[in-house]
Amino acid sequence: MQEKPFNPFIAAIWRRLAETMLVEPSQMAITPQQVVDNLQAMFGNIRGRTPASTGLSVFAAWVVLGGPVWHAAPRSFRVWRVKRRLTNSRVNLFQDMARIRGIVYAGYYGHWLPAPGPNPDQQAEEEANRDNPVLGAIGYTLPCHRTRAGTPDDPAIAEFTGNDLPASAFVDPEAIPDEVEVVVIGSGAGGAVAAANLAAEGYEVLVVEAGPYLPSSQITTHEKWMSSSLFKDGAIQTTRDRDIIVFQGRTVGGSTVINNGICLRLAADGETHPDANDVLETWKGLGADISRTDLEHAYRNVEAVLGVHEIDKRLGRNNGTRLLSAWNAYKAGSTEPLDQRAIAGWFRKNWGSKTEPNACVSCGYCNTGCPYGRKRAMPESFLRRAVTDTRAPARILADAEVAEIGWGPRDAQGRRVASSVKVVLPDYRGKTIRVTKGVVVAAGTIASSNILAASGIARTGRNISLNIACPVPALMPDEVRAWDEDQMATFIDRGDFLIESHFQPPMSMSSLVPGWFDEHFRRMHRYNRLASAGALFPADRRGHIKGGKLSFKLQQADLAVLRRALALLTKVHFAGGALEVYPALLKGETLHADMTHAEIDAYFERAIREPDDVVLSSSHPHGGNAINADPAKGVVDLDQRVHGTANVLVCDASVMPSCIRVNAQLTTMAMADRVTFKKRVFG
Repeated sequence: MQEKPFNPFIAAIWRRLAETMLVEPSQMAITPQQVVDNLQAMFGNIRGRTPASTGLSVFAAWVVLGGPVWHAAPRSFRVWRVKRRLTNSRVNLFQDMARIRGIVYAGYYGHWLPAPGPNPDQQAEEEANRDNPVLGAIGYTLPCHRTRAGTPDDPAIAEFTGNDLPASAFVDPEAIPDEVEVVVIGSGAGGAVAAANLAAEGYEVLVVEAGPYLPSSQITTHEKWMSSSLFKDGAIQTTRDRDIIVFQGRTVGGSTVINNGICLRLAADGETHPDANDVLETWKGLGADISRTDLEHAYRNVEAVLGVHEIDKRLGRNNGTRLLSAWNAYKAGSTEPLDQRAIAGWFRKNWGSKTEPNACVSCGYCNTGCPYGRKRAMPESFLRRAVTDTRAPARILADAEVAEIGWGPRDAQGRRVASSVKVVLPDYRGKTIRVTKGVVVAAGTIASSNILAASGIARTGRNISLNIACPVPALMPDEVRAWDEDQMATFIDRGDFLIESHFQPPMSMSSLVPGWFDEHFRRMHRYNRLASAGALFPADRRGHIKGGKLSFKLQQADLAVLRRALALLTKVHFAGGALEVYPALLKGETLHADMTHAEIDAYFERAIREPDDVVLSSSHPHGGNAINADPAKGVVDLDQRVHGTANVLVCDASVMPSCIRVNAQLTTMAMADRVTFKKRVFG
């Protein structure tokens, strides 16, 4: 039986919060106790300190609300108290506490009925939830119950397991080798590409990944379970001050397993705004003169393996198409040059063409792992190549964290030489693996910075950038069914920010739909009529690692861009026929279609004064171990070798000197390919 992470006292607080933040219990599709049971199950599956720290946070919120007095009061008083102390507070600590609202909603809208049998498959789980009362109340239909013609234009929902990694690729924790030639730390976008390229050169490669491997057969539409299984900290990891949620995958394949597969280059005709900052020129000014030719060659290499195509229009037939139509209507009345020169279109992704047997079926679950085995994340692409199609097939050690790199005697040039890697298993057993050739660090910006710092490398974890996202759902007069398509299909690049269509299954969407109490419940019960998009804007070199966590402070210039982006997206929604717009502000206000553009601008100027006023997230941390030709100013050289070392490369997004402005997956892969493809990097 799974251990319950919350004791009876904390569980009682969760129950009272559910009774307060949803609606009167008589109107709920499940009981408040079932909400608590769902939270117990979700947090019981999250590793580390997150369950304990969340329990402390909910207790602190309970004290702030009034403790026993609040607990025993009627719902009307409890609602009033939450509004006064949390919803409308200007105190940062109380605003942080208010974010537990999203956890309560996850416990409700993530409700899942167990399937019979010890190891039910995808079909059995969805059949068991055919009559899920929460999903039924909002009009949501699980993928296998959707009517499809079974044609390339309307594909049938069926699982594809042909790209699953073979069991032989994985190292048993009881049989970890004492010695290997190369250790690659991390199996995400950069690590997987590096592993495949190094294995192709004949190196003996061991990939060490902190998270588990979940093949297609174990990834389901059970959002609550997938979020807690595949994400770092169960998808509630935040910056140190809790202003920004940072989504990162913690599984074999890293964040490529839980992202949307978007493959944008730093600059491309018809893909990026012509007036946007030239990222490579910026990098050159920061000491990283990266060859455009080399990077373009790497892009082509990566795109060929991933099967990158502009996605088929059928994959965005509802929400994605609406965004482009609304944008065209808005643009027709705009005189702003950035609007007139904006690039709008359909994303290029690693989905392949619709004629392929594993083509995307637009189930809408990209962010909790592809339950039908059709996304070409790293396990289905570069990792598969690494373990099956190389001169020396790589192996993967999952569920093992790297604590530090060990060093041997310096070489003739006085450089440090990595000689070992210490790994730690979930039961806290340690194992030191000797390394005879080299180490590739590719654990992501936060973890890579921590590993390098623990290994004695100076200046790590500085000048970290984020692409920050903020959602804006809208109520349409007619049914949208935005969930029956690719989660992110279309985009507008305005130069200073991007707008991207974005919709989620119920549990995740409930955290994107702002609002409190009965109003939030009302909005979710119009789920079929919601359209949604999000603004994505760059926050350049604002962060650093402190105490192992990301500290990130937005500046007023960043908030100015955010206000502009949310105001414009609101106007676009109304141009597309929206009746109401729900920007992701902590208070959860409603904007109405009769507002003028000037009133919308003024509203956001008033509403967003600090980061705590709005729900922000990022899936793209980059920087921290930046490239710089000068060892005194950067962590790695132009070949991404750690300065002062002979055999340590960094091959993830942490090497990027400044914010890249677009989704980071493709460039991370290309940067890794640039320094490892057909190269004997370790002699």
